[in-house]
Amino acid sequence: MIRLFFLVGLWLFSTNTLLAKATTEDGGTIQGKIITADGNPAANVTVVLKEITKGVTTNESGEFRFKNVPNGKYQLEVSLIGFETITKEVEIVNNKPVSVQIEITQSSQKLEEVVVTSGGNRFAKKESDDVSKLSLKNIENPQVYSVVGKELMKEQLITDYNAAFKNIPGAGIPIVYNQGRSTAISRGFTTANLVRNGVGGFIYTSIDPANLERIEVIKGPSATLFGSTLASFGGLFNRVTKKPFETFKGEVSYSGASWDLNRITLDVNTPLNQEKTALFRFNGAVHSERSFQDAGFSKNFLLAPSLSYKVNDKLTLLLDIEMSGYKATSPTRVTTYTKGVAKSVEELGMPYKLSFANNTIAYTSQQLNVFGQVKYKLSESWTSQTVFSRTRSSSDGYVVGLTILSDSTLRQAVTSQEYPYYGTNIQQNFKGDFYIGNMRNRVVIGADFYNLQSSRNDATINMPAINFKKPGAAYNNFTVEKVSPQFATATFVNYTRVRDNTYSAYVSDVINVTDQLLAMASLRVDYYQARGAYYPANDSTAGAFNQTALSPKFGLVYQVVKNQVSLFANYMNGFENLSGTDYNGNTFKPQQANQWEAGIKLDALNNKLNATLSYYDISVTNMLRDDPDHTNFSLQDGTQLSKGFEAEVIANPIPGLNVVAGYAYNESKYDKANKSIEGLRPASAGPDKMANLWISYRFVKGNAKGLGFAFGGNYGSESYQTNTQAFVFTIPSYTVLDASVFYDRSAFRIGLKVDNLTNEKYWSNRLAAQNPTRVTANLTYKF
Repeated sequence: MIRLFFLVGLWLFSTNTLLAKATTEDGGTIQGKIITADGNPAANVTVVLKEITKGVTTNESGEFRFKNVPNGKYQLEVSLIGFETITKEVEIVNNKPVSVQIEITQSSQKLEEVVVTSGGNRFAKKESDDVSKLSLKNIENPQVYSVVGKELMKEQLITDYNAAFKNIPGAGIPIVYNQGRSTAISRGFTTANLVRNGVGGFIYTSIDPANLERIEVIKGPSATLFGSTLASFGGLFNRVTKKPFETFKGEVSYSGASWDLNRITLDVNTPLNQEKTALFRFNGAVHSERSFQDAGFSKNFLLAPSLSYKVNDKLTLLLDIEMSGYKATSPTRVTTYTKGVAKSVEELGMPYKLSFANNTIAYTSQQLNVFGQVKYKLSESWTSQTVFSRTRSSSDGYVVGLTILSDSTLRQAVTSQEYPYYGTNIQQNFKGDFYIGNMRNRVVIGADFYNLQSSRNDATINMPAINFKKPGAAYNNFTVEKVSPQFATATFVNYTRVRDNTYSAYVSDVINVTDQLLAMASLRVDYYQARGAYYPANDSTAGAFNQTALSPKFGLVYQVVKNQVSLFANYMNGFENLSGTDYNGNTFKPQQANQWEAGIKLDALNNKLNATLSYYDISVTNMLRDDPDHTNFSLQDGTQLSKGFEAEVIANPIPGLNVVAGYAYNESKYDKANKSIEGLRPASAGPDKMANLWISYRFVKGNAKGLGFAFGGNYGSESYQTNTQAFVFTIPSYTVLDASVFYDRSAFRIGLKVDNLTNEKYWSNRLAAQNPTRVTANLTYKF
């Protein structure tokens, strides 16, 4: 495969050279970049070459280009609705290219507001400094990623973090665990929410979306730049929080919905001094709702201040904090009966609106996340970025699990728990942008320390079996008064469960071999130190081990049409540290995932069409399977395969009309594993076919300006809750449709949304019944 990459690169280079020679020099090139007053790229700005009445629109990086312009002097006219037009004179001599940079007087935040109201491709803002840890445009990046921005979340009246994942191709229905933490699917692998602002932000509890600028979904094994502790073999989810900007702005919002949902959010931003070097932003939320089922509730608050300070032209400091608290009942978790008649959740026949829970049996959680960043400009070519992230999340109280005992009975199991988790991530990056000869190099060199520690203090008691089809009076016996006395004689487990350190170093270089051909080469070395679980009762430690792993990454991008159409291919690696030894005492190696992927990216028609289509093939090796010759031992020769096709299209075909569409097909199987699962699709891989759609139209002119309508939905094929040679339990396919209407003006926004229009019954992988038809109303005042 390395030889193939070399041959493809050589062919692309040769083709590019021949094309360059074959092109006649009919004129010069005028290219440039438009930036805002706060130094960010200005997208969707119109640039006109007045003398020849030719116009273009800047891309997401604020860049524009005019080709084959005859020699002479010209006036560049930069304009955007609501802003004063800027004119700049340029001259082409002897067909030589001209580069310019123009600054508009407004901030990026103000510019974004104008793009929204003027009908641009407002959901296609994919440029990111976190995905590659470099300032790399999406069309230059050989990796696939999706972005769910705050504008799309606002339009869909997202009040729950997990609801935003309906916009991500292949994510499926998120799984919500006992304490409110959640995972989704990425390329057939369960993927947790462990990354915040590009570094470790471990959250063991629920996440409130009020402080989210965007969610970045990075596809494929991503250990090279993020490490094995943060990324699954399918990718990772990066939560990007809202940051301060240079103008005063704010909004207060109220949402009310079915099942007594009441939610208030506040977002206020202000400069703290006249020079606008000190900036402050505060986001907050208060939220409460109950379940559509007979029992179940959630109450929470969020406080999220952030402060940035520009010490001078070289040094900038940022401090970002999130604090939240929850009180809630635990989500539904059902363990199936493997010897029963029922082979699907529909056949099981559990009443859809019964929770088999009680509001007195609840838990509380707290979360604190502190993020600090120091940026220092070392020179024109090099920048230093130092990041510190500290997290604490805890969950205390009762959680409930349901175990099916027969085709008509279940048992409620209650766990009394105390789970505090502590995470620390310190990261140092040096980023360079320089030329070696005619080749541009964009480089990141980094070192990373990550520590995760947690404790455990819990016990579980089992309640008497009840008939879940006709529970009768026994249904009312499940209360905290009946449950809590049983823990007086229960056996509690008390130990420090996780004490892990990871020390890493990495380097990544993106080289412009030519103006249109880019190559990426990256490598990470990772030293993992598991100090084992400490049992204070015995003053003993078990499970300690150390491992070292290398994770390479390579990519090629050829821009068939500069900044508009690119072909890409990548090789990516991920790994997972494994403890233990085989029968002969050999220490297990890290489990490895290797991905090969190729596809096409579009950012065409003046940013009206943004699309990514790709095919990937992931092979996982060094998996453990039972040793058939030695009981209680494992062999490390297991393999798992995951391959498929993904497509995402974000379009703005006419002013005011925006479309977000995605499709994912995934084929996963245990290729070499225990006989009970060999050749089968993992139940955790979710549906093999999934699709998402959101179509939105907003009037951009006339008396109805700001009025909009939207319609969308999600589809998932049949999937498995359990899939073994001995027992198969399926979850049916689903099609869920949503619609909304909104009116968005400069001073206020009104929205109304109906989720699950057809009242579809559908379930998560844990057999948690999902919401039936729900109506949400929102009123937002802007100032």
